[in-house]
Amino acid sequence: MTIVTPQLKWLWLSLGVIIIDQVTKQIAEAQLSLHQPLNLMPYFDWYLTYNTGAAFSLLADAGGWQRWMFTAIAIVVSLVIVQWIRKLEPGDSLTALSLSLILGGAIGNLIDRILLGHVIDFIQVWLGSYPFPAFNIADAAISVGAALLILSSFYGPRKADSD
Repeated sequence: MTIVTPQLKWLWLSLGVIIIDQVTKQIAEAQLSLHQPLNLMPYFDWYLTYNTGAAFSLLADAGGWQRWMFTAIAIVVSLVIVQWIRKLEPGDSLTALSLSLILGGAIGNLIDRILLGHVIDFIQVWLGSYPFPAFNIADAAISVGAALLILSSFYGPRKADSD
């Protein structure tokens, strides 16, 4: 049984997402004041905040137990994604790309959750006069990865020509 497969090369992308995510979070913490928006352009701010919950601050005020629940979920999901990537056909690059983005984002936020007890968010986009929940590079990678995964489900893996 082979443990290393050609599709595991996509894990380099996950590592890149993790590094960019962690570096940008450190820069945000060093340069921004908590809950003090820095307007860059219309509808876009740097806005440092901490999220103890999940997406859109789900369960943020739950009392602390959610940290460990979300940590466990992220670990299990990450292990499942690595196995999924490992088992992909060599031509299934879109699925591998999407899963690698999701994995990198999940681990990026997992690092924060384990080390800090919260996730650092610092990107604020406005939808008209309404702020979209603050997010970070890991969240963006997860969102793009999820969209690409949905797209890949419509197309499936490319089959090699048997001619």
